[in-house]
Amino acid sequence: MRLPVFRRFLLANLISATGSAMAPVALAFAVIGQGGGAWSLGVVLTANTVPSLLFLLVGGVLADRVSRSRLLFLGNLGAGAAQAVVAVLVATGAATTLAISVCACASGAASAFTTPAARGIVSRLVPVEQLQQANALVRVPRNAVKVIGPVVGGFVVALAGPAWALGWDAATFVAAALLMAGLRLAGSAAPGGPRGGLLVDLRVGWAGFRSRAWLWSYTLSGTAVVAAWLAGYQLLGPLVADRSYSGAGSWGLVQGAFATGLLAGTAVCLLWKPQRLILVCVITSSGLFLPLAAMGLGLPLRWVLGAAAVAGAGMDVAIVAWSTAMQQQVPDEELGRLNAFNSLGEQIAIPAGYLAVGVATAYWSTRTVLLVCASVIVFAGLANACVRDVRRIRRV
Repeated sequence: MRLPVFRRFLLANLISATGSAMAPVALAFAVIGQGGGAWSLGVVLTANTVPSLLFLLVGGVLADRVSRSRLLFLGNLGAGAAQAVVAVLVATGAATTLAISVCACASGAASAFTTPAARGIVSRLVPVEQLQQANALVRVPRNAVKVIGPVVGGFVVALAGPAWALGWDAATFVAAALLMAGLRLAGSAAPGGPRGGLLVDLRVGWAGFRSRAWLWSYTLSGTAVVAAWLAGYQLLGPLVADRSYSGAGSWGLVQGAFATGLLAGTAVCLLWKPQRLILVCVITSSGLFLPLAAMGLGLPLRWVLGAAAVAGAGMDVAIVAWSTAMQQQVPDEELGRLNAFNSLGEQIAIPAGYLAVGVATAYWSTRTVLLVCASVIVFAGLANACVRDVRRIRRV
């Protein structure tokens, strides 16, 4: 916190978080408000994911070649513009599934260039012995805002409509971009980094990725876990809240409970330094099955809130531990590409998951599909924990 460049980065994260915390609730009910159901919401979420997958590896190469702060500036600016268009469309009543999907494509493309840069920039802000604390502190403002952001977002959507929440999200993206533009990093172009062509850089990155069993096995497990989690939580969650609980307000409470758990997980990471970082990631991330199972079993809202809080705590511990392991185990000049391969592997099944769940709800009840998603998360975690290298990797 004594480093001005780190404080500026934290401020950018805080501002962006205030809008991002409201956006999922607003987007879901913007689609529902124009007459869409599970299928329409699945199309929009898929449209956001596919461009991210297509350009993610290019973003990883750029993160190892050029200024990561510049990539974050351009990516946030692009995402803000896309979200502003969605807000205008919803406010004027011109929003359709197709129009929202086009804007979601633009936002997804922007995230493809910011994700590898954001994951790798912390290692250039602080000394190596402070990496875990820095990774945890970066998540403090985002998680703190998420505690009340979804609740506020849910009531804003219920009282004033989703356009207001979407407009605020766009404004915060732009503000964060301006802060990133002034983020000056020493040696931000990775001295000694790759200088071959795109394919050469990707080939070298792929060789580094597949040589680390703990990395590709965790990524493979994440392919199933992330798809099942997002399809169950982000796609079916709002629909269950609308039908079985009290609509946008109750879904905002669920997201607020999850965010409270994230904040608790951050506090744990500031105090606890586990030795077996990857094994901790596997165990804590598997807790994501809890809120899906609670909703699938039709438990009262208070049980769903408790399950979401526990899942959030485990998720944040997993994120911080994983970021620390990557920054300690992977050379800085490869960090962007290996993060990109990891992100691609975890996200590649998301479109299929959204579409499969959207189709499955036509034949089975929403609760049954939620229980299937929860089971996938549990079995994927158990399989990953059996990999020897996952248990052997220790903190540097």
